[in-house]
Amino acid sequence: MTVNLISDTVTQPTPAMRDAMFSAPVGDDVFRQDPTVNELEEYAADRFGMEAALFCPSGTMTNQIAIKCHTRALDEVICEEKSHIYQYEGGVYGLISNVSIALVHGKRGKILPGQVSAAVKPEYDWLPRSRLLVLENTCNKGGGSIYRLHEARTLIAEARRHGLAAHLDGARLFNALVETDEEPRDWGEAFDSISLCLSKGLGAPVGSLLLGSAPLIAEARRYRKVLGGGMRQAGYLAAAGRYALEHHVDRLREDNARARRLAEVLAPLPFVASVAPAETNICIFELAGDRTAAAFLDELRAEGILATPFGPQTVRFTTHLGVDDQQIDYVIERLHRFA
Repeated sequence: MTVNLISDTVTQPTPAMRDAMFSAPVGDDVFRQDPTVNELEEYAADRFGMEAALFCPSGTMTNQIAIKCHTRALDEVICEEKSHIYQYEGGVYGLISNVSIALVHGKRGKILPGQVSAAVKPEYDWLPRSRLLVLENTCNKGGGSIYRLHEARTLIAEARRHGLAAHLDGARLFNALVETDEEPRDWGEAFDSISLCLSKGLGAPVGSLLLGSAPLIAEARRYRKVLGGGMRQAGYLAAAGRYALEHHVDRLREDNARARRLAEVLAPLPFVASVAPAETNICIFELAGDRTAAAFLDELRAEGILATPFGPQTVRFTTHLGVDDQQIDYVIERLHRFA
């Protein structure tokens, strides 16, 4: 048996999703003539109560286009130090938007009340202008940590007092919403823009959406084109995203529950030093003693279990559409053997 816990990006389209893809009517999306892309964008925007949406190849692109739309050269973006835009997007905010980053040391990837105001720069000629707050829900490096809506609103209120816009990197937002039972429209009302990834837990093969006001999305469309993100018959991909939003959101509870089950099993094992709270579909744990992540991953691989190193002695398990209860049982049985 092979169990791939490397990431929720390794999912394969389900048979029903493939059927939706191959039967999709398509056109040229650069000319806005792909009906399936248009329907996906309208559907997603309406679900969050926002005016418009833009279908892009990746979450890095949607995040970086949002930064470009909200800032000018020499501005500064405030985010938590574990944020995806800082950790995993190649520093491209400096290349594309000519902005700097103000890092906040929060807790498990989450900014705490008061930290936004503390990070805002005073208006001096020798300092960048604080212009944009970016939150990530859930936070990958925070172990899938969840912002509740009231927490996000508190931070956004701080940002507004200082004239900042607010962008949500919501790559795994639906993993959070199925746990909190909060409404997408309330999140849409709170932020100026939202990025949603369709190719993680939702199981689509490619694509992310940027949501925002009609003027912001109009500007974003221009940046998507010049960055090489203008796709032609993209409806085949958009159909997978639409199917995912309609059929794969509620089942994210299963992924979250499986990650919690792994965390509960790992916590008392003698080779585990600590386990981060598993709020959603990510389980991060530290190995005890001198056991390295590389060596442990080799042991797992020999048993057909694939995972991700997250530090010298840190390992990440990520549950997803391609992992069922039988596979989790298998992983647990092998973990007990290692003990």
